[in-house]
Amino acid sequence: MDYPLTKIKGIGPARVKAFEAAGIRTVRELVMFLPKEYRDLDDITALCDLRPGDTAAVKVCVAGEASVRYARKLTIIKVYVTDGTETLPVIWFNQPWLKAQMTQGRELLLYGKAELRSGCVTLVSPTVESGGGLVPIYRNIAGIPAKQLRQSVESALKLCEGQWPDELPERVRERYGLCERNFAMRCAHFPDSREALQAARRRIAFEELLLYQVALQLFRHGERQGIQIEFPDDAVEKFWATLPFAPTGAQRRVLDEVAADLRSDRAMARMIQGDVGSGKTAIAFAAIALAHAGGWQAALMAPTEVLARQHYESAKQLLEPLGIRCGLLVGSLTAKQHRMAHEAVATGMWDVAIGTHALITEGVAYKNLGLVVTDEQHRFGVRQRSMLSEKGDAPNVLVMSATPIPRTLSLIIYGDLDISIVDELPPGRTPVQTRIVPEAKREGLYGFLREEVKKGRQVYFVCPLVEESEAIEAVPAEVVYEELRTKKLPDLSIELVHGRMKPADKDAALERFRTGEADVLVSTTVIEVGVNVPNATVMVIENAERFGLAQLHQLRGRVGRGAHESWCFLMAEPNARLKFMCSTNDGFKVAQKDMELRGPGELFGTRQSGTLTAGIGALAGDTELLKLTHDEAHALMRNPEDEDVRAVIQLARERFADRLENVAVN
Repeated sequence: MDYPLTKIKGIGPARVKAFEAAGIRTVRELVMFLPKEYRDLDDITALCDLRPGDTAAVKVCVAGEASVRYARKLTIIKVYVTDGTETLPVIWFNQPWLKAQMTQGRELLLYGKAELRSGCVTLVSPTVESGGGLVPIYRNIAGIPAKQLRQSVESALKLCEGQWPDELPERVRERYGLCERNFAMRCAHFPDSREALQAARRRIAFEELLLYQVALQLFRHGERQGIQIEFPDDAVEKFWATLPFAPTGAQRRVLDEVAADLRSDRAMARMIQGDVGSGKTAIAFAAIALAHAGGWQAALMAPTEVLARQHYESAKQLLEPLGIRCGLLVGSLTAKQHRMAHEAVATGMWDVAIGTHALITEGVAYKNLGLVVTDEQHRFGVRQRSMLSEKGDAPNVLVMSATPIPRTLSLIIYGDLDISIVDELPPGRTPVQTRIVPEAKREGLYGFLREEVKKGRQVYFVCPLVEESEAIEAVPAEVVYEELRTKKLPDLSIELVHGRMKPADKDAALERFRTGEADVLVSTTVIEVGVNVPNATVMVIENAERFGLAQLHQLRGRVGRGAHESWCFLMAEPNARLKFMCSTNDGFKVAQKDMELRGPGELFGTRQSGTLTAGIGALAGDTELLKLTHDEAHALMRNPEDEDVRAVIQLARERFADRLENVAVN
């Protein structure tokens, strides 16, 4: 099955390059490129039932002549269609040839998303379909048209027909009612029914997750001995006594787990999960203090300069009074500052180095690195985390995630880490009041914002776009900024921040907001993490329907950090997702709901690329399957000499060789 791609008709040198850029080099790998979703072309929605945000198949008739207009670099085709229940507009971007096809009276099967545009429900860039049933939809590959990709996969399946060996032990397949492998591969792409699709994807996901869990077990068993850090018995209590607040029970429990890891001769590999504001950073600083008390250096890596500088300022306040010398190493330092920082790290002048990925660049050498802390774990790849670990001799690793993950899923995705959950918020944190604000109530919102600013508070406005786009109907940050500055709130001081700004300009604007010079900060999601302004009490999220639940929760977490009542306003028409956001402040409940709605593959994006291929994307939120594979892997590994188990272990080694390259072969 490891045929070259050129065995498939229609794949020449240019398309081979396009496939290779997407990590597909053989016919086998092409078949393993599973659809991300399916269109059910038999499930027809009446136009009168379409609501903004719906993605649906509709059977319609062209009701008039198509028009064409030009805006910037876009060609926009517009035509009205009807199905007898309603007449609605349809628009396409940069597909001018469609105008000639939209002849009055022509019957069409369209599949696409409905959006509210200029007050009217509109189908935006739907595909023109033929036939029916379940149609596979694949992740885009640059240079390969969707239709060509579908045909190539179909040809690859025919080449591989009957050749997939059933490598899972028969007793495992029978115990869990798993279908045959060749049937699974065919129906995962072109299912005859929803039942066949479900059976196929369950089989592929089960195998992938089981082997991944076995690989993680091997990985853990093969770990090297780590740095054992000894510190005085009273070091933990001494640290807590230095804080201006009493730790929560959860913080105490998690730090005790970290302290036990540091004293162990096995390298610590622990993740601290906790909701926004649960006090994870204080635990990380405590771990740094314990490492210092034992005579070791520490490093703390954050994904952005803003967050790194924030940690540095906090560390100076909390750690320097304990005699711990702190230093900052980020990309924007001058050449001279970089040289001085490298020397301070190498000589041990700095007890803890705080920074961005600059901490892992080639020229950085540590004197005696005993502890590595990475913040916002989901923003770093596995390789980046391991590069920092490689700066020392198997240092202890502590990772923090401010994105709550359902516990079952975190055990699977981060199975090579021990997990501690900070499940208690410090006293005095006020729950954020979340409300949906439809467009009709916008003017009333501005009056409320003025009142908050009069009380001395500050306001965030978050937008999904930087600038205006014809293709996406959403309020851009630049437009909101100008509207507020010149018309709606001209008497207030307003700053604008987005990812296209120069880092120095962005940091300066954020600093003006942080220090209270600015009343309002208009931003894209660049402020999702890492901006701590306790005086900010209002978060306004434009086009809230365009954000995932977990992202909305992260943005909401920017307010409610002080003692004042705080608010999060979701600018959108009400729907079930947004109503759920208004019902809870619990990040783990939000994460669970997000996973149910979007599936784990969407939830984790591409960050697990190279670890889980088919399985995680095929799960669609099946926590029962996650638990089954987790438990089965642990059961198998209790009997490693069994012939079937040895076969599974060998499969896991082959499938996840990159993760197990340093694990000794038994």
